[in-house]
Amino acid sequence: MGFYSQVIFPRLLDWSLSAPNLAKYRQELLADVTGEVLEIGFGTGLNLAYYPCDIHKITTVDVNPGMNALANKRISDSGITVEQLLLSSENLPMADNTFDSVVSTWTLCSITNVQQALKEVYRVLKPGGRFFFVEHGLSNKPSVQVWQHRLTPIQKVLADGCYLNRDIQKLVEQRFDHVELKRFTPENLPDLMVHLYQGFATKKAS
Repeated sequence: MGFYSQVIFPRLLDWSLSAPNLAKYRQELLADVTGEVLEIGFGTGLNLAYYPCDIHKITTVDVNPGMNALANKRISDSGITVEQLLLSSENLPMADNTFDSVVSTWTLCSITNVQQALKEVYRVLKPGGRFFFVEHGLSNKPSVQVWQHRLTPIQKVLADGCYLNRDIQKLVEQRFDHVELKRFTPENLPDLMVHLYQGFATKKAS
């Protein structure tokens, strides 16, 4: 992992995802998070301010040490104890059926083997547990999809492996039986870059 990935890109990502018009989606998403919590792709800790007040500890994973370095200030300012793990979401060390909630925000776009990561999310969730997500991905407009497919190779270089054209709904529904989500593009933002999928998926109760 080079200088751009560890030093420059985390700052660019923090700036772009700190926009006030995105904060409301974090707040909506995290309002129903409960119990033992895992956040994959923790990034620079932008979600910390929006967890419910009864969440006192979360476990986080992120593969980029540059992200964790920027997150430390937000961690120290929050009332939440954060156990940070520097590893990929594709191979989680936790036991089966560990967490009540798993959270992912603007993360699934950049995981190399996203199907394996979702398999791991499902595995570590308790029966009846929920996977909360807000992600960007493939537009529902064919004319926009064409450009997303064309520009994804460039985007992957500029944005540290980020895909513009992942069908997040399809990926989540392949792993979970019950999925509730909405798809939309925020006002005044480009469908090409910010077609969002927001919702949750529930692991089947045993």
